[in-house]
Amino acid sequence: MTDQGAVGRRAEIVAALRAADGPLTVADLATRVHVHPNTVRFHLDALVGSGRVVRTPGHRSARAGRPSDRYEAAPGMDPAGPRRYDVLATVLADALAGQDDDAPARAQAAGHAWGAAAARQAAPAPDDTVAALATLLDGLGFAPEPGTDASGRTTIGLHSCPFLELARSSTVVCPVHLGIMRGALAEWGAGRTVERLQPFARPDLCVAHLG
Repeated sequence: MTDQGAVGRRAEIVAALRAADGPLTVADLATRVHVHPNTVRFHLDALVGSGRVVRTPGHRSARAGRPSDRYEAAPGMDPAGPRRYDVLATVLADALAGQDDDAPARAQAAGHAWGAAAARQAAPAPDDTVAALATLLDGLGFAPEPGTDASGRTTIGLHSCPFLELARSSTVVCPVHLGIMRGALAEWGAGRTVERLQPFARPDLCVAHLG
């Protein structure tokens, strides 16, 4: 079964458990979702491991060879439900951008605060702050590459953007990125900062210029 097929089958099992009046056995579920009990048991093990389903051990009787465990959906919202953080990011970016002409500065300040906090959590002040900043950016999904420009000054090329679609349409996303880098360097006492961020210096590249 493909990964997508497994996801669909497990969603079907969880739905059957939620629709039931009480806990169900493997045999009960196999009947309801029309698959072999061994297949149901395989998916239930994964669902219990991920916290989506709760197993209640069965009691072994004198004649039973195997106790009939019972299963029910874990209470609360499904932790494997769909996520649309892109919608949340768009709503927040649009709200910030629409506040006033200082929106980019506000966005940069927010990024600065986050970058400083991330730098504090990462490690004590590193000896090589450029390498440390590249590591931080890599963890965020920017695919950074330290280098130098034509005048020999330090740059960090960003080959990926974790907010690409939003960065193309919003005036506050790139300032957040700039703020994150400046905040991290300031927290580390680097004695240098990112003078400017050049968005889409090439279609596949943004460049942070350090001073």
